[in-house]
Amino acid sequence: MSAPQTILVRVTGRDRPGITSDLLTLLASLDAELQDMEQVVVRRQLTLGLAVLVPAGRDLVKEVLLFGWERGLDIDFEIVDATPTRHAKRHVITALGPDLSPEALARTSGAIAASGGNIDRIHRLSRFPVWSYEFLVEGGDPNKLQSSLMDVAAQELIDIAVQPHGLSRRSSRLVVLDVDSTLIRNEVIDLLAEEAGCGDEVALLTAAAMRGEVDYSEALEQRVALLKGTSVAAIDRAIARMVLTPGARTFIRTLRRLGYRIAIISGGFTHFTDRLAEQLGLDHAHANRLEIVDGVMTGRVEGDIVDAKAKATLLEVIADAEGVPLDQTVAVGDGANDLPMLQKAGLGIAFNAKPVLQGAADTAVNVPYLDAILFMLGVTREEVEAADASDAPSDSHAA
Repeated sequence: MSAPQTILVRVTGRDRPGITSDLLTLLASLDAELQDMEQVVVRRQLTLGLAVLVPAGRDLVKEVLLFGWERGLDIDFEIVDATPTRHAKRHVITALGPDLSPEALARTSGAIAASGGNIDRIHRLSRFPVWSYEFLVEGGDPNKLQSSLMDVAAQELIDIAVQPHGLSRRSSRLVVLDVDSTLIRNEVIDLLAEEAGCGDEVALLTAAAMRGEVDYSEALEQRVALLKGTSVAAIDRAIARMVLTPGARTFIRTLRRLGYRIAIISGGFTHFTDRLAEQLGLDHAHANRLEIVDGVMTGRVEGDIVDAKAKATLLEVIADAEGVPLDQTVAVGDGANDLPMLQKAGLGIAFNAKPVLQGAADTAVNVPYLDAILFMLGVTREEVEAADASDAPSDSHAA
């Protein structure tokens, strides 16, 4: 070589210990300058790429080919630009579903390309309880990416999230959860109403409020009024009937291990949220307070009602108290009264949500496992299982 050149070295073959370190040692002995390197192993098959600046007069190709021949590796070379160019904008796209078929992934990657994006890397996040893949994408029009990928999600019945790639996503440190039909499978006021003997009437009002068909505060006051005269003993019976959403314990436990702060903000009642906070080790819990006199519910709520506006305000209050910027917060909910909170957060996730929320949130998760949200945050199933290895078995997804 008459002048220094940058060469892309591609190594493929069966993986085993020592290949990368031995190759880098060889390159060092040839005075080559390493400019870039990527490695991935799929089913014990290695793909390793290295961009190296080769000094004038050094025969790197011959030495590296001999290295590969001795180890049964395939190696090829390509002269590339010395300084790679990158698009200013990058996005992380997460595809998630009970089954991600080749057709679904083909349509996902096709939509990325059609929007002007180029896939830089694909990484599998999980195979259980759902399949999920993460695409790192360079370039592309963000609005086109979002709209075209949402079309794919709707047609293929999968969930797709589009998030900016940057420090804010990797630095998310506060997760705020709705409670009813999110952290738990129940609606707590419906549980109370069943204990009070007015379950059907309250359930109708609850459903209408969650769909956004009636004013939330008004509906809550009407439902609580129906509880008038009910003994506080009904609260403990209702609490005993709460059922956590599948994957909830795994979700909370993993977030805590990652150093997240966790809050619940509920349009339900403090008796329930306080118990959940104690059981799960949550950092903050906010909800409505039932007025109780002489051990009996009066049919009124004490203080201001935790409605949609209050939920968004409480998100800000908690983030400020924890010193977490809003763009590093994640909010999860299912009902119309969660919308302002989800819009306020850095990432708003509609979890098995009502239609009014599905189209307005940043992304939607429509599988019945709360821990699937971890994959939207870039956490892999292997990382979850490794963290759990020394602990008791995680909660069952069937329960």
